[in-house]
Amino acid sequence: MSALRVALVAGEHSGDQLGAKLMRALREARADEVAFLGVGGEAMEAEGLESLFPISDIAVMGILPVLARLPKLLARIRKTAETIVAARPDALVIIDSPDFTHRVARRVRAALPNLPIVDYVSPSVWAWRPGRAKAMRAYVDCVLALLPFEPEAYRRLNGPRCVYVGHPLIERLGELRPNPEETRRRAALPPLIVVLPGSRRSEVSRLMADFGGALAVLRQSVGPFTAVLPTLPHVEGDVRALAARWPEPPKIVFGEDAKYAAFRAARAGLAASGTVTLELALAGVPMVGAYKVSLVEEQLKYLIKVPSILLPNLILGERAIPEFLQRDCTPAALGAALADIVRDGAARSAQLDALSRLDRLMALPDRGAPSAHAAGAVLETIAARASL
Repeated sequence: MSALRVALVAGEHSGDQLGAKLMRALREARADEVAFLGVGGEAMEAEGLESLFPISDIAVMGILPVLARLPKLLARIRKTAETIVAARPDALVIIDSPDFTHRVARRVRAALPNLPIVDYVSPSVWAWRPGRAKAMRAYVDCVLALLPFEPEAYRRLNGPRCVYVGHPLIERLGELRPNPEETRRRAALPPLIVVLPGSRRSEVSRLMADFGGALAVLRQSVGPFTAVLPTLPHVEGDVRALAARWPEPPKIVFGEDAKYAAFRAARAGLAASGTVTLELALAGVPMVGAYKVSLVEEQLKYLIKVPSILLPNLILGERAIPEFLQRDCTPAALGAALADIVRDGAARSAQLDALSRLDRLMALPDRGAPSAHAAGAVLETIAARASL
């Protein structure tokens, strides 16, 4: 068996983690006969990738930061594409970060029209700018989806082939689910409420006051409780300053282990929209979701095509989790909805019942690892291109 050469391009931390697992799975599938090149972070470098440049060069979010670094970003796109074209690998796998990776893919496809190109992590074409799906057919052969409803969305939107390979969180259910002692803690007094105001400064600045007010409303409704707020070092200063104004000061914790420990013991959660809502849902924690954006971004709501902003609701196909956006995101509304799921009753039972269906909806046919399914889809795409 000749060695396979695969180019990979990841643009941020989450993509780096996916890329590292994919590299490992490809080596296992091909008995170590795989060589890699491209762009990645520490996790992919630990698996043997020699990144063309630090991933921090391109891990930029927000309009103003992107504009400030635009010349460097464009240079990195050119360098990445030129290196891949010169290397002529057997396949290119782009991983998330579509603003960067898709530009690389289009350049590579123009120069190497027969090279198989796989997109690992679908852009949100089902929610925003659906025309992207059809446009992707020009430079993507297969999309590896993390969410089970995405293949049908690509069929509906006339996009490239899309395969559900599983969300990486389904490999971590053991870390998310409570043991017997933690299950008892969920039912004990005072209840533990986990509060997640987001991982970006803009999210924290817009949501912390409302979340603090919601906890004050909750205290009036249900009595004493313990609030735990998992956060990240880059927003710690903002979180501490804003939490100091809360009438119910939270316990602030750091790191994934501490966050998951809070999930396993939590009675309920109050969370900003994002992947964390799926983590809470798989942990079986009833929650209230919230989000606020700037006035400019709010105008884009007329272009958004989904009935919910929460991933668990989209997977379930129903608004099982209450969500409050923009002007509806108030302390009174959040606190009342939170009280409904902290107390035993119809609202709590209905949400717990809905969350219990996620395992079935997100399961892979053979219960295998998402990375193994992703590797299989990459190899199938290479074989399909070779047979043309």
